Amino acid sequence: MVLLVVGLLVLYALGGGRVARGHDPTKGTRFVCSAIPKNVDPSCSLPPNPVQSTSAQEDELRGSVTQLRETVLQQRETIVGQQGTIKELTAKLSRCEAAALDSPRDGKYRGQGGSWGRDYGKNTMGDLPRDPAETIDHLGKTMQGLKDRLANLEQQIRTNASGSLHAGELRDMLKSRLSDLEKQLLSKVAELEEEKSQLYNETTAHRHRTESTLNQLLERITELEKGSSKFKSPEDFKVSLPLRTNYLYGRIKKSLPEMYAFTVCMWLKSSASPGIGTPFSYGVPGQANEIVLIEWGTNPMELLVNDKVGDPASAVTDPAPDPRLCYSTLPPTPDVTDSTPDSTPTVAQLPLSVGDGRWHHICVTWTTRDGYWEAYQDGEKLGSGENLAPWHPIKPGGAIILGQEQDIVGGRFDATQAFVGELSQFNMWDRVLRAADIEAMANCSSYMPGNVVPWIDSNVEVFGGATKWALEM
Repeated sequence: MVLLVVGLLVLYALGGGRVARGHDPTKGTRFVCSAIPKNVDPSCSLPPNPVQSTSAQEDELRGSVTQLRETVLQQRETIVGQQGTIKELTAKLSRCEAAALDSPRDGKYRGQGGSWGRDYGKNTMGDLPRDPAETIDHLGKTMQGLKDRLANLEQQIRTNASGSLHAGELRDMLKSRLSDLEKQLLSKVAELEEEKSQLYNETTAHRHRTESTLNQLLERITELEKGSSKFKSPEDFKVSLPLRTNYLYGRIKKSLPEMYAFTVCMWLKSSASPGIGTPFSYGVPGQANEIVLIEWGTNPMELLVNDKVGDPASAVTDPAPDPRLCYSTLPPTPDVTDSTPDSTPTVAQLPLSVGDGRWHHICVTWTTRDGYWEAYQDGEKLGSGENLAPWHPIKPGGAIILGQEQDIVGGRFDATQAFVGELSQFNMWDRVLRAADIEAMANCSSYMPGNVVPWIDSNVEVFGGATKWALEM
């Protein structure tokens, strides 16, 4: 019985720790020792691939491995010492068993009673080592410490790996940032190139406008320097058409561009009856009467645009000012001349009265927007209306005739429609003038030559006996 108990104790001391912890004794146990720092959690698993570190970290890891090796050696020595103690205990138990067999105790042998068995539980051997369970606990704590240190080492390695990963991420971030900066730089360069191109185009256009203005000034200076005009100034003259014929007329050398609005102003004097005739007309190929100002027979003075007779009831006398006068120029609009119904008015009756044989300043304005028109006499607006050839642009490249109405471009005049009298200061603009500007010209307080057709001696030709005289108003 004693031998059985001793054998169980020996087996428990030698192999009980592994069995108690759930290991299979038949398969054996392997411990892989890795160096870890003391402050790292050893419970984390090691990464599959080693991570490169600095030399200082490698030295620290080597020191940890060396310390673990020393610990393992110390544990091995402890285990060897425990084995020696167990052997000594086994020998003492053997001697006790032999003595018990040789001398019975109180007449009772081992097999004849249970008293010896009951006394066996007493500790009669003062030189026995500590309890094997404590030894196992000590070994378990030691192994737990090793595990903790391994976990700490793994944590440190993971930290180093994350540091390397952070460095890689930082490098990628820097590359991305450099790429973004490069894109921004290229975009800025493209913007600067575009601005440079726009500036060059604007400079070129400005230079062309400046050159055009200078050329006009040079032409005017040249005309003044020639002194060929017999008048005090190039614009200080009048055209006289004393007879109602089909061969007395004046002609403007300059033609018109395409226009979406216009203003025509002039001074005239006539006492012809019935009607003063046609002060001026503008014809283009395919449309001889593109613009006509005429007072024929007993009819009132009329403004024709695009040579179509319409309802004169659209005229309005002394209306309130229209805000559309603020538009000096209009955007291009499609030519709807051919699609305009016959009922669309293309003639407006003007409430003007100039047949009294005195000088009068008259102005007519028109815009293609809604066909809005105005009529001024001596600086005062006497009438306005709309729907006069609306959305019809004035065509370019025609002929301006003073004193005759054209049936073909520049010719085939009708004597019954000829102007009889004198006219001067015929100017034309490609916009609607302000009422204040018209009033200033009528009061002779300002002089505004037309930007499309200015009244200049060299710009006016006379035919058929028409004459040019110095203007004395």
